[in-house]
Amino acid sequence: MINGKLRLITLWLTFFCAMVTFSQETQEEAVESLSAIDSLKAVNDSIVGELQHQLQELKLQSIMMQEQLEMTGKSAKEDSLRQAERKARVDSLRNVTPGAPLVVEGDTLFVIYARKGGMLPAARVSAVRSKIYEVGKRLTMFVDSIYVFDSEMSSDVMVGEDVILSVTDLDALWMGVERVDLAESYCEVISKKVNQLHDAYGLQQKLQSLGWVALIIAIQVLLIWGIVWLFRLWKFSVTRKLLRRIKSVIIKNYPLLDTHRLGIAIIFVFNLVRLLIILLVLLVGLGFMFSFFPETKTLTYTALAFIWNPLSDILKSVVAYLPKLFKIIVIIICFHYLLKLIRYFTNEISCGRLKINGFYADWAMPTYTILRILLYSFMLVMIWPLLPNSDSEVFQGVSVFIGVVVSLGSTSLVGNVMSGLVMTYMRPFRIGDFIRFGDTEGEVIEKSMLVTRIRTRKNDVVTIPNSNLMSSQTSNYTFSAQRYGIIVHTKITIGYDESWKKIEALLVQAAENTDGIKHHPKPFVRITALDDFYVEYEINGITDRAKTLSTVYSSLHQHILDTMHGAGVEIMSPHIEARRDDLPLQIPHQDEDSIKHS
Repeated sequence: MINGKLRLITLWLTFFCAMVTFSQETQEEAVESLSAIDSLKAVNDSIVGELQHQLQELKLQSIMMQEQLEMTGKSAKEDSLRQAERKARVDSLRNVTPGAPLVVEGDTLFVIYARKGGMLPAARVSAVRSKIYEVGKRLTMFVDSIYVFDSEMSSDVMVGEDVILSVTDLDALWMGVERVDLAESYCEVISKKVNQLHDAYGLQQKLQSLGWVALIIAIQVLLIWGIVWLFRLWKFSVTRKLLRRIKSVIIKNYPLLDTHRLGIAIIFVFNLVRLLIILLVLLVGLGFMFSFFPETKTLTYTALAFIWNPLSDILKSVVAYLPKLFKIIVIIICFHYLLKLIRYFTNEISCGRLKINGFYADWAMPTYTILRILLYSFMLVMIWPLLPNSDSEVFQGVSVFIGVVVSLGSTSLVGNVMSGLVMTYMRPFRIGDFIRFGDTEGEVIEKSMLVTRIRTRKNDVVTIPNSNLMSSQTSNYTFSAQRYGIIVHTKITIGYDESWKKIEALLVQAAENTDGIKHHPKPFVRITALDDFYVEYEINGITDRAKTLSTVYSSLHQHILDTMHGAGVEIMSPHIEARRDDLPLQIPHQDEDSIKHS
């Protein structure tokens, strides 16, 4: 008998040593594996967790086998010391094991450290949580009782015929209590949480929430009806009172807001305020209705966040932007008064009250325009960094895009502007001058940065781009008439049978009789060609009447006809010579006026 017991003890000692050796080797292999994993940093976190759980299970098995061996070998140690040692070992192992907490609606019920079969603690916790939600959110009026079913391998926390959680010996060893006691404590905690979920999600709560929702809908309908009735009652009376007190807004004789438009604006504001109040009532009511149901309670905060968060962000951004806004306002005020000062001196120069040597009065307004553009550009450069999101890539990209579009689309515009500036300071003509551009003659009535407008003798207003004026020849008759005098000239052809001295005297006489042609210097005649059959004469006279130049030409032609016909000179360009036997001269008969004139 004793030998049999010794053999049994020897067998158990041998098995224990083998298991300890195997455990140590397994631990060393696990440690080496973990060190290799840490050095490579390429192994998945799930593999690390699996190895950790295997290591913990081996340690727990070693503790249980040692305890069983001590019990079999009738160890001399007391049970209290053995339990203390076991607790100390499990506590030391628990300190390095995080465990998987069971959290239901923000409450941590308990923590599971051990795995069950192939399920990790996190998977066990997820399954228990799903089962608690399934049982707690049932719409039944009564909740099935939750109890513990104890078996040889585990103690199961059950509801009806469904298992919520299976408590094993490893779970009890981790917690340092008996398996049944641990299952009972878990059963109490789970039962309490299930009852709380049922109170919040059960059928009775749903019916109460629906009743509150019906009440809130009725209150909202009454409130909206009352708001509409009050606004309809007060709208016209308040509008009449406001129209009596508010005056019409008139800007430079333009009625921006007269009585009719002001009344429409007030009614529009009334309707807008009414709509905003109704929307606010609906929003608050929807928030209350959603809050009665646990499933939609978060929607209330989400809907309010959709409205409040943008408003809050905008308000914070506005408050944070106020210092930069004040800087922008100060910069704008300074540049405004600087431009007013420059405008004052511009008006003085353009009116002739302030004279600067070498600076003409008609340069004042173009120079003011250039200075204003430069100052506005400099002001924009100073304000640009102070604008909201001016340093963002989107803002910079849009700015570059706008700049490229403007530069590509305004090539001709910039060319006209530059031509206008050049002509302003070159002064080829001024407003009121009579000029000629190509086939167009007329008086300059407008000069701008882009175009120049000319009124012809027929009162046609012709618009010419400044770039065209810069690239073509322009004649300024007014400047020539004032400075040198314009030479009026015309040509006639007379046959060789007339003396050139006679023709020259007649042409000078006709020019002197013409109104608008000066006598000093005296008109003169040039013989411009000796053709085969006739002589070409050109009469030249000086006039200072640029705007009535066509009238001067017409008068000169009339006097040439009268003078030649009065002297019996036939104005012809003969191409053949024939004998005229008894044929009259081809000269019109003189009427009384021409006789008196001669």
